[in-house]
Amino acid sequence: MAIRLGDIAPDFTASSTDGEIRFHDWLGEQWGILFSHPKDFTPVCTTELGAFAARKGDFDARNTKIIGLSVDSLESHDAWKGDIAETQGTALNFPLIADDDRTVATLYDMIHPNELETLTVRSVFIIGPDKKVKLTLTYPASTGRNIDEVLRVLDSLQLTAGYSVATPVNWTDGKDVIISGAVSDEEAKTKFPKGFTALKPYLRMTPQPNK
Repeated sequence: MAIRLGDIAPDFTASSTDGEIRFHDWLGEQWGILFSHPKDFTPVCTTELGAFAARKGDFDARNTKIIGLSVDSLESHDAWKGDIAETQGTALNFPLIADDDRTVATLYDMIHPNELETLTVRSVFIIGPDKKVKLTLTYPASTGRNIDEVLRVLDSLQLTAGYSVATPVNWTDGKDVIISGAVSDEEAKTKFPKGFTALKPYLRMTPQPNK
């Protein structure tokens, strides 16, 4: 069954390059990003794992843990780490789940048989501190992910979780945001002391409230 927004992220216990992971315990009270790659020792995956490792500090700054997965064995993951460090210039610094029995991939519907019959596609799940799924993204094996986009949507999710706002098209951290339609103009004057501009009654822009 597909994972939908607002669902509790399925819990699991699995082996990883950092030891046994009990997923909900491992997340604790932090945000989390679980992502799958199709196969170890493949070119696109090697670049992705290196890029996530290089940007780990950006995720740390957002109180967010990252964890990868493929249906390869722990032995394969451990052997592959050297290639990632050698070719991408950054050693792996977050856990990779060994899911050779496909337990986690099945829980999260990461195998799409019409795309890849037995391997995981490039799934991304952003999970909040409440253990609920906040965002899902799915890429084919041929398309590497954009780390800046993952961080952008994480920024949006964390902002909108704390304030009555939404983020407009192409928004990035620091830009103006949209006041929720559930907030009246009178309430907005109190909630958003920096003021707001009403382009239309339903489209009111305000400076990002946490900046």
